[in-house]
Amino acid sequence: MTFLLDEIAHATARLAEAGVPSPRTDAEEIASFVHGVPRSRLHTVKDADFDARFWEGVARREAREPLQHITGRAYFRYLSLEVGSGVFVPRPETEVVAGWAIDRLREMDVAQPVVVDLGTGSGAIALSIAQEVALAQVHAVEVDPVAYGWARRNVLEHGQGRTTLHPEDLADCLPELNGQVDLVVSNPPYIPPGAIPRDPEVRDYDPSRALYGSGDDGLDEIRAVERTARRLLRPGGYVAVEHADQQGTAVYWLFPEEKGWRDVRLRQDLTGRDRFVTARLGQD
Repeated sequence: MTFLLDEIAHATARLAEAGVPSPRTDAEEIASFVHGVPRSRLHTVKDADFDARFWEGVARREAREPLQHITGRAYFRYLSLEVGSGVFVPRPETEVVAGWAIDRLREMDVAQPVVVDLGTGSGAIALSIAQEVALAQVHAVEVDPVAYGWARRNVLEHGQGRTTLHPEDLADCLPELNGQVDLVVSNPPYIPPGAIPRDPEVRDYDPSRALYGSGDDGLDEIRAVERTARRLLRPGGYVAVEHADQQGTAVYWLFPEEKGWRDVRLRQDLTGRDRFVTARLGQD
């Protein structure tokens, strides 16, 4: 065993004791980042090349700072995104939402589908759609200036002219696209005021504006998404909005038939928990 691998083993034990959910993976990711080699090549790092910054990263992770803040990157579907302080770190649960949107767009008989991502954050959903759906015209909306800055970095790296970023509020954005959009997708803030996220990585590091929804139930931003989607979508267009696992039924009823919604569905993530609601705007 090389010196680095031995140090990774010690770091794994420390991270496990600190309650980090994936201690070995995180220790290897930090080592890979610090030494500039893939995880599969960590065994090739010579003892003389060991970088003590590895232990600085481990200490930060031990304090439950998100791994993505330490490495500066978050992986989302096929993308590696720049993230850091002031922007929500995209989660695996949201990949399911993006995947559903991508599947619907591929099924549409539309040459150049128009998509709007409301509250794009780092740009994860918008950029995944732009990358995976040929000729999609994606509009990413983000009002928070810090998050907008991170999204701009990622659009410049991955957007390649297929994603347009708008510094607007999701409640009244893009009036020029009214009635022209094929799909609206959103992962808005939805945690009720007063609720405390369990994970320190979320509670202590994700920006509160990206976490906590308005209103007594935290769903006012989702209500705004419903109104904006109803305004932007063409007849037959789709909306998908993420929510907390215990909010599924409440969000389902925010898309009633009397407002023109059809085929409303409550959908689950890979763990079987209620995660997002989808609906289609009626054509009558």
